[in-house]
Amino acid sequence: MAKVALVTDSTSYIPDEYRQRYNITVVPQVLIWGEKMYEDGVDILPEEFYRKLAGSKTLPTTSQVSVVNMKSAFERLLAEGYEVLGMFLSSKLSGTLQSAIQGRASLASGQGKIELIDTNTTTMSAGFQVLAVARAAAEGADMAECKTLAEQAYSATGVYFMVDTLEFLHRGGRIGGAQRLLGTALNLKPILTVHNGKVEAVERVRTKDKAMDRLAEIIVEQCKGKTPIRLASLHANASADAVAVMSTVGKSLDVIETIQSELSPVVGTHTGPGTIGIAYMAGL
Repeated sequence: MAKVALVTDSTSYIPDEYRQRYNITVVPQVLIWGEKMYEDGVDILPEEFYRKLAGSKTLPTTSQVSVVNMKSAFERLLAEGYEVLGMFLSSKLSGTLQSAIQGRASLASGQGKIELIDTNTTTMSAGFQVLAVARAAAEGADMAECKTLAEQAYSATGVYFMVDTLEFLHRGGRIGGAQRLLGTALNLKPILTVHNGKVEAVERVRTKDKAMDRLAEIIVEQCKGKTPIRLASLHANASADAVAVMSTVGKSLDVIETIQSELSPVVGTHTGPGTIGIAYMAGL
């Protein structure tokens, strides 16, 4: 029986230790800044990105994982004797899944050995889905079992986040249902989520401190009474705020796993500096 290996994209934020332990291949998204192209998390890391963004007169743009990189990842794993399950960020936010489809189509050896899943989300909300399947594969689950688990995992995951401004989401065309919050007063902080693959508005809260408290309350509401619970803090150059929200959530929930991650340059391009969030998997 062929083993199953997981492939995902760089917006899933799976820490290196987990990638290595569960043989998860991460293909990088692309950042375009002026005349330069960077591979997300490879050629440019979050600290450098946010420092450069603060002093830049031009904003970067993004592009999905290249078909070439996708094909290369699939080809290598097939040559090692694996079947491949690719799980990627929402197709409503990126063309990455389409790159995977094209990469698979270009490989005659991949027919019937590569399955693809739209996680309908991003960041560690997608990362937790990938990790759940990778852990099952490590314990011997076959492709059919892994694919069934991948299709079930979405309902157990979510991500909520607060942005300093909607400007970046608006400019990047990723604003979705949060469009209605544009033009709100500067002291009103929008809380957003990714629902059915799109960025949607949850509510707007007066002042940053109150928004952080409300973000914590929402995560507790979503996870309470479920077990096990896994959480990941997310931030764009705002680690102290993310840690504070995670600490508040942890006082109300029995959490078996916590992960801290920075929003990568590609996602940071769309959310902007100061963004903080919590992704979770609960009940799976």
